[in-house]
Amino acid sequence: MEVKLRFATIFACLVLVVQAQVPPFEEKCEHGMYPPKAESKVASYVINLDLPPAERWTGLAKEKAPQIKDMLVEVKAFVGAFGNGSIIALVDKYLAPLADTLPYPFADELKGIAKATDIPLGEVVLFNVFYEFFTVCTSIVAEDSTGKLFHARNLDFGLFLGWDIKNNTWALTEKLRPIVVNLDWQRGGKTVFKSVNFAGYVGLLTAVKPQTFTYSMNERFSADGGYIGLIEWILGSRDSSWMGFLTRDTLENATSFTEAEAWLANRTLLAPAYFILGGTKSGEGAIITRSREKALDIKRLDPANGRWFLLQTNYDNWENPPFIDDRRTPGDNCMANMSKSNTDLPHIFDVLSSKPVLNKLTTYTALMQVDEGHLESFLQECPDPCIPW
Repeated sequence: MEVKLRFATIFACLVLVVQAQVPPFEEKCEHGMYPPKAESKVASYVINLDLPPAERWTGLAKEKAPQIKDMLVEVKAFVGAFGNGSIIALVDKYLAPLADTLPYPFADELKGIAKATDIPLGEVVLFNVFYEFFTVCTSIVAEDSTGKLFHARNLDFGLFLGWDIKNNTWALTEKLRPIVVNLDWQRGGKTVFKSVNFAGYVGLLTAVKPQTFTYSMNERFSADGGYIGLIEWILGSRDSSWMGFLTRDTLENATSFTEAEAWLANRTLLAPAYFILGGTKSGEGAIITRSREKALDIKRLDPANGRWFLLQTNYDNWENPPFIDDRRTPGDNCMANMSKSNTDLPHIFDVLSSKPVLNKLTTYTALMQVDEGHLESFLQECPDPCIPW
């Protein structure tokens, strides 16, 4: 109760302080935003799944070590603000040994990253845990007039992580952009799947398995939050799946949209989430609303009855989003204005570049097309005037 009250108080204060700093902005649907500037295009790397897990990330981790360390400074500052330092003590005590409780191959991958970056293992575990619980996003699956499917998302991250009044930015969001990477996960020299990751995060938030399905994850706010699942895991309960590890397994091993949907809908999770999936056939699109224990709802594409796109932010689709964070309504309006006949990745990029769908938390926009196994991503920044979230 004390933690929830403190969180609510911080949020209320931030709303008042930040809104006072932000000039009014116009909600409008952008056009002609694609392609963005060449320097915003995210670089690609190969993760060789044939290597021992401890060696898979070595090259990338060494290259991005300085930026990962900069990012961790902000993460630790946030964590240290709670519990008068007691949370940091728990991190130091429990998170390094926690790596050994993780399923294969993830413990060895984390240890390899720690070795390559010279970052303490507990801190590597910390930022992998962090991505499980603090991802605020917008995801879209849409079908064009021919039945071709497209999947795109904004990854928004860094809420509460140090609002810079002078520059109108979030401290952690600024630190995350330099470690955004596209990954081509290969086995035997052939692509198994592709993803957009923060360097050093071994789970998956955005991915495509060519000719099979596309995937993104959005955080779901719930009183039965992920911190409860994490505590249960630390105390020895290992019945639940880490979201990032479950999705890795799904992308590696699921052989169809239907199989991926079943895995993500039915496995017990450490944290509630929204899983957004797209397939290869007309109508294969779904938003899976998850509690930790089960799927509460699966909303599907239904093009025959006019539902040719799905748009998910961070609130249950059967409830109205809060007025202080309504990205759904403007996003739905821009998708409707785009129309089914104009559906393609450039036009969806326009929607995701429209305020407030684009906001100060946005780190990147990813565009995916399953038939071609296409994945590209671009770093995003929201020019002033722009809403903080």
